[in-house]
Amino acid sequence: MITVFGSINLDLVVAVPRLPKAGETISGPDHQTFAGGKGANQAVAARRAGATVRMIGAVGRDAFAELALVNMRDAGVDLSGVKALDGTTGLAFIGIDPAGENQIIVASGTNARVEADWLAGGLGPQDLLMLQGETPFAEVERAMDLARQCGASVFWNPAPVPREDAAACLEAVGTLVVNESEAAELAGRIGMPGEPEAFLDHMATSFRAVVVTLGASGVVAGKGEDRFRFGSPKIEAVDTTGAGDAFCGALAAALDLRLPFERAVREGVAAGALACTVTGAQSSAPLKADIRRLADQIV
Repeated sequence: MITVFGSINLDLVVAVPRLPKAGETISGPDHQTFAGGKGANQAVAARRAGATVRMIGAVGRDAFAELALVNMRDAGVDLSGVKALDGTTGLAFIGIDPAGENQIIVASGTNARVEADWLAGGLGPQDLLMLQGETPFAEVERAMDLARQCGASVFWNPAPVPREDAAACLEAVGTLVVNESEAAELAGRIGMPGEPEAFLDHMATSFRAVVVTLGASGVVAGKGEDRFRFGSPKIEAVDTTGAGDAFCGALAAALDLRLPFERAVREGVAAGALACTVTGAQSSAPLKADIRRLADQIV
């Protein structure tokens, strides 16, 4: 079982001819609405990749709440741990250029008020707890503590990297996933090299697996003394918005199914690549069969 403790948003997406510079206005022809939030994105991705998933988070009492939950509900994610609070559902405002690159502004809404105590009694030794960076860091730390007390595995994707000191909580993390810029930022905070391979050498241990995603260049990953590098399959990118979350969801699902770490990373790479071929952070999350078919081709 995977439990996701994280953000739930509604994404408002505008396709633009190019991404704006500071102080510049760029117009697009229309907008689209998608359910989003890194927590919810990863919950949907893990569920589509074959895992049993429950979501712990919050939405507001507003018109956006049901729209933000619809994909998780349709995918079969357990939403009994999602609370409706007074206030507004989180919103993300996303611009996407013709190459699929994006710029994102997030209004946290009720995501800023989630509480780790909502996890109480819901974790066990066979469970995997997924965490990101769009909920308060104090609650993320508390969630890690609860998972450690229960013997559950912790999967952390610190995106965005918290402003607070993250060094202490790393001891509780069983799987750490960052992109290149997040690796460099996290490394700078704790005084270690930020270059991907050096980051792996410092962070990967016999009990902690580490993955650094490299965009179109694939990933580097390690656990203990083992190191892996996989290129990304050649695809025609339409929208990169949900690629990282699709990677995390598929990787977590594979780990939850007790697949070997190397194979789990391949499935993450496959899911991330497939997600770039479809618009939307959740609608782009691929299905288990498609992930496994492409993962078999990754070298």
